[in-house]
Amino acid sequence: MPAVVFADVVGSTGLFEQMGDVNASQLMSGLTTLLGTVFEQHQGRVVKLLGDGVFAVFPDAGTAVAACMLLQSRFQTDPVIPIGRTTPIQMQMGVESGELVQIDGDFFGDAVNSAARLADLAGADQILTTQNVWDALMPGQRPSLRSLGPMQLRGKTQTTHIYRVEWQTGRDLDATAMGTSMFVPVQQRTLALTMQGRTQFFEVTTTGITIGRATDATLPVLDPRVSRIHATIRRRGTQIVLADVSSFGTWVYFGSQTEAVALRRSECFLVGYGQISLGCKMDADKAPLVAFEVT
Repeated sequence: MPAVVFADVVGSTGLFEQMGDVNASQLMSGLTTLLGTVFEQHQGRVVKLLGDGVFAVFPDAGTAVAACMLLQSRFQTDPVIPIGRTTPIQMQMGVESGELVQIDGDFFGDAVNSAARLADLAGADQILTTQNVWDALMPGQRPSLRSLGPMQLRGKTQTTHIYRVEWQTGRDLDATAMGTSMFVPVQQRTLALTMQGRTQFFEVTTTGITIGRATDATLPVLDPRVSRIHATIRRRGTQIVLADVSSFGTWVYFGSQTEAVALRRSECFLVGYGQISLGCKMDADKAPLVAFEVT
């Protein structure tokens, strides 16, 4: 079964603002050429250059995942730091496996749409994939995948089981804490939300909790980065589901993890404890943070 990869540069819009159109365009051209070259060296076929990324097709899921892991490692060991910046270029990638339809050199199908949505959902330095890819991988490759649980991809009516590809060494223990072992049915549905030292306890129902700038929100958050109704939390069966409905997105940090599950008009299960950052990442200046704990 063929596999689809979307690989995008994180924060490309900001690069154009900082570097100017000419310099940023030259940088993007070099980066997409590098991506295409590495993919083609690993049996991939570049279908399109996307300005700030690449759409490629591979003969199978195993080669697609291996190529993405190699690229992420390459950007870590040999970072690309644009002139005038101190931080290196980072990539976000989505991989999906499924039937494809080829028309005039282009490829279409649900797998293409899913891979694009996964790349949008991925955070910096992340590779996200699905149950389809897990099923298609050889047993020796599966240990590198960590479950993030079922999530709602934009444009899809059914939830999709999402996995994160752990391409960095030394992350197994943390990944397991965040991954497969966390997503077991939650029987108790008491949720504690803490903001600015004040903790509130909720028995989550299907009606749910609202977080946002609106004065009638269950948890009001006064910050310009927060939408009027920024996120909702409700019960679905035995699970507690956080859904982002905002303009700027929501980042969820599970446990002591420093990498987030990035939500953009999508959702994830809340389990254990962690931090919810509204409208920006947790390391942003005075980020509006809500600590959560499911007990």
